[in-house]
Amino acid sequence: MLKLYIFDMGGVVSLNTDVSEQISARLGLDTGNLWELMREEIVSLMAGSITAAEFWRQFSSKRDLQVDEDLWALTFQPRPNREVIETIRALKAETRVVVGTNTIEPHYQVHSKNGDYDIFNRVYASHQIGLVKPDPAFYTYILNSENCSPAETVFVDDAEINVEAARKLGIHGLRFEGAAKLRRDLAALKRDERDGLF
Repeated sequence: MLKLYIFDMGGVVSLNTDVSEQISARLGLDTGNLWELMREEIVSLMAGSITAAEFWRQFSSKRDLQVDEDLWALTFQPRPNREVIETIRALKAETRVVVGTNTIEPHYQVHSKNGDYDIFNRVYASHQIGLVKPDPAFYTYILNSENCSPAETVFVDDAEINVEAARKLGIHGLRFEGAAKLRRDLAALKRDERDGLF
């Protein structure tokens, strides 16, 4: 029986969440260079190991650039994906729905202020739990907290690497490729459940 649905946030429930182009443009860098240069620090930021201020200090030191503002916060203007939110509302009427997101404190604060997390029963944010997808521990942390088995759980994400990591644990992983396909995929899972296929 399906008891838990875990939704990714950026690119699924919220749109316009990738700020790499805006930050790169402000700094005169191409987007690829930003991620390649600071990959380790970005992961540390998502895991809550460093603060945004520490990130920009390290960034400034590496690039010999002075960044005095938190560009993560200044460039972040997410928009709700209304169709997905309606799907979540319908699911939540029947069962528990949580968010499992790789995020950073400045973006978490914007989402919180906007009320973007209010639809969920609980938020599992990488910077708060100290775990980052696709680390298997990220998923098992949520399963343990929710007291659910992988077979009772559905995970929705737009990144294939994250979905595949969930599937390897026995979670029903769905790759998000639009609201209409998500509804079809969820309906197919429900049919399989009714037919006793899992």
